[in-house]
Amino acid sequence: MSNTDLRSGAERSYPLPHAGPDARFTESLVNSVAAVLVGYGYPRLGCSADRAALETALGAFLYNPLENRT
Repeated sequence: MSNTDLRSGAERSYPLPHAGPDARFTESLVNSVAAVLVGYGYPRLGCSADRAALETALGAFLYNPLENRT
């Protein structure tokens, strides 16, 4: 999405409503995203803290936090 889309009021697809556990959000998804990043020249996940940070960032992008739901 471009800055023009944001200014024009285009409907966003993300973040999704968070109604509970999502079977699509798996270790495999996190590993796949990590592999794509490596393919673009970013470093591999070096430790469990890196993996946890990536998982947190994906969750923040994908889902509305519970406290922001209406």
